[in-house]
Amino acid sequence: MHVLLISDPGPPSRCVASIKDEFSELLRQDFDAEVTVDVCTETLRVQADHRLELSTLDSIVDRFPGADLVIMLTDIPRHTQGKPLIAEVLPDRNVAVISHPTLGAPTRRRLLKIYMSCLNQLLPDEHHPAQRHRLPRWGQWSSRADSGRRTLHSHTSTGGPRLVLGMTMANEPLRMARKLSRAMAAAAATGAFGIFYSSIWQMSHHLSTLRLISIGVIAIALMVGWLITINRLWDRPVKERLAQVVFYYNLSTVLTLIICVTSLYAILVVGILAGGLIVIDPEFMAQTINRPDARLNNYLDIAWLSAAMGVVAGALGSSFDSDIDVRNLTHSQRLRARVHTVDSDETDKD
Repeated sequence: MHVLLISDPGPPSRCVASIKDEFSELLRQDFDAEVTVDVCTETLRVQADHRLELSTLDSIVDRFPGADLVIMLTDIPRHTQGKPLIAEVLPDRNVAVISHPTLGAPTRRRLLKIYMSCLNQLLPDEHHPAQRHRLPRWGQWSSRADSGRRTLHSHTSTGGPRLVLGMTMANEPLRMARKLSRAMAAAAATGAFGIFYSSIWQMSHHLSTLRLISIGVIAIALMVGWLITINRLWDRPVKERLAQVVFYYNLSTVLTLIICVTSLYAILVVGILAGGLIVIDPEFMAQTINRPDARLNNYLDIAWLSAAMGVVAGALGSSFDSDIDVRNLTHSQRLRARVHTVDSDETDKD
């Protein structure tokens, strides 16, 4: 048996690399045969209506003429029949396409199970391995009589949240936080003023914990809103049937930016707290805020309020960051890049 595993660059390719050896061993155990598993990283393109461009998939498969079965793990979120589409099997091509975001936060076990399930759908019934590999408990295979394709949709109640989680994780917000370098510089420079201005010490001392938390939340919300507005990251459905899909895109964009900005805020708090402990003398702070002594929570209050000021300033600083880097945070922008590539190819051919 010769199986070809294709994956999009990024998280899908890392997932495939992590399970390749275990997947090969499962095939050898279940089929008691010599197994060859090849891995290929390629970007699967889409048509203008966001459907898969199967001709590009065929061109990839043609490079591996010995492959009996092909499984593609794509970064494209798929949604059909009103539900997230986990996987689709194309029997005429001996190809199965799995949508990585619809798996949510896939564990190795879940990923292996869906791979084995797709493999079983591609094989005749008499070649099916053990029942324990056949079907994940969180989905149901169905057949389309008109095309012969088989699809695996997630359950209505859990599919949407899992898809949004998967899209958010695929956006890699923690990695993308470093793309906001100018925003971080502006935030750090502004937040550092809190260490040297005693009026901020006094203000933070007199603010309640609830109000300080509220100020932090408002600062994060302002920066998220600013990033969405200035980079035009909010999508509107062109067609009514895409309204649900666009809702998932927008929700994952908001969650991605919240995580990204919150991590930036946390870094600021830690940095300003460390700077405050080094620079501000406890006795001088106690005299300034009119307390018998200065405690750690006083330093933390200063850091928290200063970080909130820094995040607001960072929103303005983000205007100077690369809009391409920021836009690539979102699935919708990366999907447009795939469509653009197809259009460019067609223009070249003309």
